[in-house]
Amino acid sequence: MKTIVITGATSGIGLATARLLAGQGYRVIGVGRRAEACADAQASIKAVHPQASVRFYTADLMQQNQILRLAEDIQNDLAQFSGGALHALINNAGCVRSWYMTNEAGYEQQFALNHLAGYLLTHALLPCLQKGAGLVIMTGNQSHRGARVHWNDVMLRHRYDPLTAYKQSKLCNLLFAKGLNCRCASPGIHAYVVDPGLVRTDIGDKAGGIAGLVWRFRKTHGAAPEIPAQTYAFLCAQAQPLPGLYYRQSQPQPYSKQVTEENATRLFALSQQLCGAAFPKEAQPCAS
Repeated sequence: MKTIVITGATSGIGLATARLLAGQGYRVIGVGRRAEACADAQASIKAVHPQASVRFYTADLMQQNQILRLAEDIQNDLAQFSGGALHALINNAGCVRSWYMTNEAGYEQQFALNHLAGYLLTHALLPCLQKGAGLVIMTGNQSHRGARVHWNDVMLRHRYDPLTAYKQSKLCNLLFAKGLNCRCASPGIHAYVVDPGLVRTDIGDKAGGIAGLVWRFRKTHGAAPEIPAQTYAFLCAQAQPLPGLYYRQSQPQPYSKQVTEENATRLFALSQQLCGAAFPKEAQPCAS
């Protein structure tokens, strides 16, 4: 039975995807920040699919020490139940903020969770992904268009704007996926970004301030989380990796011209410095 890890799996897109994949016969490992929410999510999946193999782990992915502890737990789990192989890692956890907030390391929270958490967890689970010739799927957003990485102040400490920070983090999702394909395609790993579109989730409800108010209004016009869940399932079901980098409604989409090999390489160097975790150097041109 193939195993898929999904972060941010206690609500919204993550929970809908976990439920869909569990029903399709995958072994699902969900990750959430609160133990109570994890228990509720697992129970809700089992209520629909009683025979499903589902397990949840609790971790605050804003904090790098908890990411590393989570990765160790998942590695032990995979060794026991999946021969050490991971079929897919869906880095779905994310946040929106209305004002400047940092994690324990002093990193701006949207950058820390929306990008660095996926970078570090992917790095820590790389041996399992290599063994499973696995996929890495990021949850992106069309707001990456028109954004750029503020290389001289990536945390936006000197001139913080929450929307700018969010857009930058979503651009980093594509740059990470592109750079990962350069470095890890030879062992069979392939990375994608899924754009779920506007979805009725609670990602912005806790942002507070203007961002929270705007999100609570906008999400009423969004699709049900079960709609984008189908794209994650579509990518996980492929016998061979598909071409393309950025998918919406199971179809490849164009993306920002900022998603270049040069910017991907620069982001990997910065992320390595901030996380203390180095991926292999580029093994091939970034074709996707």
